[in-house]
Amino acid sequence: MPVATGPESLFLSDPSVAESTEYRALVDELRRNFSIEFAIWDGESGELLRIGQSVPKLQTMTAEELVRAVASDHMAQFIADVDGILALALPVQISVDRCFVATGIFATDTAKANLDSFAEMFDGDRDAAGAWLDSQKTWDANVLLLLGEAIVGKLNADADVKRMKKEVDLISQNLATTYEEISLLYTITQNLRISRSDEELGQLAIEWLVDCVSATSFAIQYLPVAEHGDSTYKARTRPNLIISGDCPVDEEGFRELVETLDLSASTGAFIANDKSTIERHLYERGIRQLIVVPLCEGDNVFGWLAAFNHVEDREFGTIEANLLSSVGALLGIHSGNRDLYRQQSELLANIVRALVSAIDAKDPYTSGHSDRVARYAVRIALEMRVNPKLLNTIYMSGLLHDVGKIGIDDNVLRKAGRLTDAEFEHIKKHPELGYKILADIKQLSDVLPAVLHHHEQWDGKGYPMGLSGEDIPQLARIMSVADAYDAMTSDRPYRAGMPDEKVDGIFKNGAGAFWDPTVVDAYFKAKEDIEDIRWRERPEINLDEQTWA
Repeated sequence: MPVATGPESLFLSDPSVAESTEYRALVDELRRNFSIEFAIWDGESGELLRIGQSVPKLQTMTAEELVRAVASDHMAQFIADVDGILALALPVQISVDRCFVATGIFATDTAKANLDSFAEMFDGDRDAAGAWLDSQKTWDANVLLLLGEAIVGKLNADADVKRMKKEVDLISQNLATTYEEISLLYTITQNLRISRSDEELGQLAIEWLVDCVSATSFAIQYLPVAEHGDSTYKARTRPNLIISGDCPVDEEGFRELVETLDLSASTGAFIANDKSTIERHLYERGIRQLIVVPLCEGDNVFGWLAAFNHVEDREFGTIEANLLSSVGALLGIHSGNRDLYRQQSELLANIVRALVSAIDAKDPYTSGHSDRVARYAVRIALEMRVNPKLLNTIYMSGLLHDVGKIGIDDNVLRKAGRLTDAEFEHIKKHPELGYKILADIKQLSDVLPAVLHHHEQWDGKGYPMGLSGEDIPQLARIMSVADAYDAMTSDRPYRAGMPDEKVDGIFKNGAGAFWDPTVVDAYFKAKEDIEDIRWRERPEINLDEQTWA
């Protein structure tokens, strides 16, 4: 194992690695999110490439076999837990054949209690161990692992996107020379938008192919990408056949065609032009000439594109096959990008669910509060006719508005009686704590204003910033009313939920003082729906936007 002479000097076998954009992006992302220096290892060989934060014995305890095992598992995990000190390992697949494993050493709030034992990691130097602990931020193990998983997902997704872009660029360099083919492929690439569904782009593609390939019909069969009930967001759960022209096969027939020909991603374009290369039962169905190409991204097959029967009963050649292969590759990359985006959304949804579960676990008496507030806020926002694109942000803001309570003392949070002044000041820290918890998750940046400012008041007497009037972000003003409604109508250990008449009176008297009058007015207009939401308790949060309200 090489010995370090400087922060970046360990790349002795390949110094160019230290200058690679993938390596720099990894180091910068880890430094930005964790505020420490990680050690970097080669995931294939287990070789230490870069020294990170110094805890001598924990650093050297990481064996090459352990590094390779983490790389093989493809998941963030703790590889050591010694007296409240955690070693976190993050595998990052920067390319198809290259993986880095980053390891960092973190302290939990139990570490100082075990200082004497932990000092053994510093050759018995208690002062050195204490100094190191004093310089460290303390972490909750669950939050640390969740953040690690999110960062691994982001970095791997970024690498996948870069790889896909390279594949698109490679395909673009090999476009056919004819004007019609170039025009077709260019048009398809201009429509590679995540917002366009696979089926929409596929329908357009086969309509455009009619002008470029002399076939009597075309078909695309898209394969399922998720099991029924396993996906939060809309995803294809059964095959879907799109056709143009007089297609000789239906959905079941297309499936049999692929199975009969034993096609796979590695098969490439399949061409058949006579009886000797077409199965008898397919020929009897009217298939005389045939090209079938996969819609794939890497080894993932998302469907099949086929052209049937030359309009002049001639043979299909390599020009037609290459064009269909290029179209199939573009459609496959589009499907891969959409599925990657869906998986990232699912990852984010799971992170949100985990955080909401953590909030509910801190204060079981208010379980369900976050989801109810989120739904109230969406309904109020609909009444105010906010931009529909903001509804997702509003819902996520409601789910996460109290995430900072994870950092509040349990004895204060669950206290049955009235809080002391000191306890109230402590609990008032939760908006800022929530902001800090979420601040480094880029995908959740839009919810931060609501998380930080949902306890501001219209008259400027709220917290944490004392903002007033329209200086308070609109999302936070909406969240404030939704949060107050649920707080007043829910039972607490020290009081029962207030009756509707009392709640309405408080809102009427507080409009223009505690709350934005416009938001309160929207609340009253939507009150019947809000009450319905209140009594329709859900067993779990639902991130499907069609069911929020």
